Amino acid sequence: MTTLSELTAAVRAPQLSGQTVVVIGGSSGMGFETALRARAEGADVIIAGRNPDRLQRAAAELGARDSAVVDATDPASLGQFFDRLPATIDHVMSTAGGPYYAPLADLDHTRAIREFDEHLWLAITVAKNAVGRVRAGGTLLFMAGTGARQPALGQALSAVGTAALPALVANLALEIAPVRVNLIAAGFVDTPLSASLLGDDLDKRREQLRATLPIRRVIEPADIAALAVHIMVNTALTGSTYDIDGGQQLLGSER
Repeated sequence: MTTLSELTAAVRAPQLSGQTVVVIGGSSGMGFETALRARAEGADVIIAGRNPDRLQRAAAELGARDSAVVDATDPASLGQFFDRLPATIDHVMSTAGGPYYAPLADLDHTRAIREFDEHLWLAITVAKNAVGRVRAGGTLLFMAGTGARQPALGQALSAVGTAALPALVANLALEIAPVRVNLIAAGFVDTPLSASLLGDDLDKRREQLRATLPIRRVIEPADIAALAVHIMVNTALTGSTYDIDGGQQLLGSER
């Protein structure tokens, strides 16, 4: 049984001290914030991304142990990245990829396949490369969304990925145990990706969410980071999907 003094000491101590956290997509947004929080909790961080300049700036700001330019959708590039990692790492988070919304008539087949690869095959490729490198009890952590759970025009492809990833993560958790595998499913998060998708409608969307979400504020990347680090630390968590949307799904058609 844990005593109060032991619990107090544990809370005060950095929760990831001496551990190595790898963040694919760690140069901005949710990935960067997770790397930043992991550093604050005592971890060494290694970040990967596509944009060399942004990656270099992020690595300097984080005091990252290392960084690498990686095309996460290319299995060869991803495999080479894992080959260069330390022999044993503790946690891998991937935020690579984004939603693709398009009506059926406008669906770009090539882009649709690429986006689908980023969401599904990326998780499989990361898991294959993680075997023998991520320690027992360490974490693989992936990102998905909650928005496409409710049918809507232009969300057919996104809905498939939204439904498939939780099932994939649950199976991977059995397949590569005792490495733990989990999924964070987010609602709207105020990131550069959201800004690029919404353009001039960004401020309107922020105000709408502040007025309607039960939490009365917009979810920030730091909220995702806090959940991600908790999942890394809590070794009882595996095979699960963790929603973080500020109550957005409770609003139904009004969201």
